[in-house]
Amino acid sequence: MYIAAAPSSASSLLRASRLRFTSSLSSVSLSRSLAHPAPQLPHLAAQHRSLSFSAAIRSLRCSVPRWSHGVDWRSPLSLRAQSRVVSPVIERFQRKIATMASGNPFKGILTALPKPGGGEFGKFYSLPALNDPRIEKLPYSIRILLESAIRNCDNFQVTKEDVEKIIDWENTSPKLVEIPFKPARVLLQDFTGVPAVVDLACMRDAMNKLGSDSNKINPLVPVDLVIDHSVQVDVARSENAVQANMELEFHRNKERFAFLKWGSKAFRNMLVVPPGSGIVHQVNLEYLGRVVFNTEGLLYPDSVVGTDSHTTMIDGLGVAGWGVGGIEAEAAMLGQPMSMVLPGVVGFKLSGKLHNGVTATDLVLTVTQMLRKHGVVGKFVEFYGDGMGELSLADRATIANMSPEYGATMGFFPVDHVTLQYLKLTGRSDDTVAMIEAYLRANKMFVDYSEPQKERVYSSYLELDLENVEPCISGPKRPHDRVPLKDMKADWHSCLDNKVGFKGFAVPKEVQNKVAKFSFHGQPAELKHGSVVIAAITSCTNTSNPSVMLGAGLVAKKACELGLQVKPWVKTSLAPGSGVVTKYLLQSGLQKYLNEQGFNIVGYGCTTCIGNSGELDDSVASAISENDIVAAAVLSGNRNFEGRVHPLTRANYLASPPLVVAYALAGTVDIDFEKEPIGKGKDGKDVYFRDIWPTTEEVAEAVQSSVLSDMFKSTYKAITKGNPMWNELSVPEASLYSWDSSSTYIHEPPYFKNMTMDPPGAHGVKDAYCILNFGDSITTDHISPAGSIHKDSPAAKYLLERGVDRKDFNSYGSRRGNDEVMARGTFANIRLVNKLLNGEVGPKTVYIPTGEKLYVFDAAMVSLYELNLGYCNFYHSCLSGKCIIYCLL
Repeated sequence: MYIAAAPSSASSLLRASRLRFTSSLSSVSLSRSLAHPAPQLPHLAAQHRSLSFSAAIRSLRCSVPRWSHGVDWRSPLSLRAQSRVVSPVIERFQRKIATMASGNPFKGILTALPKPGGGEFGKFYSLPALNDPRIEKLPYSIRILLESAIRNCDNFQVTKEDVEKIIDWENTSPKLVEIPFKPARVLLQDFTGVPAVVDLACMRDAMNKLGSDSNKINPLVPVDLVIDHSVQVDVARSENAVQANMELEFHRNKERFAFLKWGSKAFRNMLVVPPGSGIVHQVNLEYLGRVVFNTEGLLYPDSVVGTDSHTTMIDGLGVAGWGVGGIEAEAAMLGQPMSMVLPGVVGFKLSGKLHNGVTATDLVLTVTQMLRKHGVVGKFVEFYGDGMGELSLADRATIANMSPEYGATMGFFPVDHVTLQYLKLTGRSDDTVAMIEAYLRANKMFVDYSEPQKERVYSSYLELDLENVEPCISGPKRPHDRVPLKDMKADWHSCLDNKVGFKGFAVPKEVQNKVAKFSFHGQPAELKHGSVVIAAITSCTNTSNPSVMLGAGLVAKKACELGLQVKPWVKTSLAPGSGVVTKYLLQSGLQKYLNEQGFNIVGYGCTTCIGNSGELDDSVASAISENDIVAAAVLSGNRNFEGRVHPLTRANYLASPPLVVAYALAGTVDIDFEKEPIGKGKDGKDVYFRDIWPTTEEVAEAVQSSVLSDMFKSTYKAITKGNPMWNELSVPEASLYSWDSSSTYIHEPPYFKNMTMDPPGAHGVKDAYCILNFGDSITTDHISPAGSIHKDSPAAKYLLERGVDRKDFNSYGSRRGNDEVMARGTFANIRLVNKLLNGEVGPKTVYIPTGEKLYVFDAAMVSLYELNLGYCNFYHSCLSGKCIIYCLL
């Protein structure tokens, strides 16, 4: 267990801040229906319970004072004395604490796990020791929730009744009962991690102002933060791209990076992985994921919540993990349980084997379409069946990664022999893997497909024969709009014809064949509708998978040998998710062929997938804008919503890395790969898709000979050492952060200013005007975009007024440490479709009292100033796919 002195102080601050959020301008309150708020009450009550006395109870329950500040935290008297110093509010907790049951009511099932050679690995809460036949039928994902509830049961935060709800999952989950869940750790990336650390720093200031010890604000569980979202593809097609882009990254983000480096020193239990190391989810998969924790002799399953939706990638490793909001993540850091609905679990049975040449990306796009159609929002998906043995761990991680795209909380793959092999490959020690296997077997959480499988109960069932998966891509505007490769040309022409929508651009017939000719650095060039201007091998979804990465290298190799070349005006890039990828691409000899096709490594981070695609060449951008060309981007990412990849690519397709190379070579998405040639070879003959596509055997051979365990060990041995630019950052040793009032990156938020330990309640709401009216598929990309800041936006105006040049705007995501910028960035997506504007696309709305058309932020400000009220809350209701935003005035 992780213990900190008087964490109840942090709990009180967090609770107080939540109350302040309900009446602050920046707050966003979510409910399923404005007309029917009652169902939310149990949830809110559970949240209130979770915030009340948790840390004090945790201190009583735990036995080892890891950070005691000279206080014996095993003593209630000592705790009481310290609590009086923190706040009189804590004194009211003592009556509750005094009546609590001492110890864990399930301590009787605490069992030793013996080592094969003698001794023991540690002790664990044994599920089989409960002797309850219902547990045998539970999905493996639910067993992880059960173990957590048993281990953390204190009859206050987590009660015996909560444990019973989970054991009786088959009957209780349809009733949408709520349970508390305590994840083992928290995962952050820098876009969302910066505001989390800002909040912790702000809490310390509040503690200081309230006359208490600010050093008591510390994470209680391990927190891993990977800096991966800041690098942009400013320089591409260059051997020096990595260094050049990193220098620009540090120039733009030096202040943010220094702040995070300060946080890694100021806060205990926080690991910061420096920029240039890799993508958070791949680093989590290859290095950070524990699978089983052994904390001071107590064994328990790894579980994680992260401030990035694709935290689910770790589910492929058998670790329960999913994305949450910043407030939930911060609560988990401070030892609070998450209140969640006990989810239904969809059993997804896999059988058969993928056909020759079909990739894991083709599989995940197929699975995504199936699950979106089935409906899995708020549910777990658990994969099982004979087909599991045909999927590598990396294939499983690819499927788990896209859980947000198919709508599930998790896409879970229980631990089996494939998992253990991967753990060894990635450098986990033999002793660690032995402990993991022994624990999971003993606690009925390990799947051994060599043994007869006992029947498990699921809420619903799906099945996919892997032999039915075919090559495909998804787009042009949503991840689940899968298009079989053989139908792509016809689908593209339908998109040109269709009215503007998810599958339409409404391009008139008479201009569909328009050709925009221009000069690219003195070379004649041309663009048409469907021309590929960005081709990016990017994203943890695929860069973590050696089979598709080496497959891309094989496509490049075959193309080079036949004399094909990517057109120079296509912006090509390769951004590996870890240094391991570079090592095996070099080992295989394939990186040089990727370089020849323009896929030089540009950096180690999310890049194009998060919208950091960088600027297009001016000549290309002008040709698109002046001729109204529907240009295309093809990327190996997980999201392709409008406005995310690049403002000038209206068509964005998700594809496997080998297909990214193939489409870059073709130069267009308007092609039938089965019938039309990609280009002409050096002998003047037509070259077809089949001529450059590698076989499954070729890919397997490359993986077998090139992906070596030592690569993982050497890469992660130095993971926290950073690079010269990171190491040269000088940061103060102070425990309190020195806020710079002129900073446009890190801004002291208003949440705790003038706060007392008895915060005011929520304000009432009346006479609300509708400020936004949406259709379906409204995502976080629309609500809080992470990409580029448009030159005419309220955020741009704010930055310009403070002397920030347009070239230094950076992105919305990079400025999330400044609440002033993010308030102006809310609903700032340039492709936002607000029904109040009668078809006009953009981040504006109609201010109803006057009929004036304004930016969303400006409309809210006008309302605020005119009515002289101190708050303006945004409520949204996403019922039956409809979303209406109200400005409550």
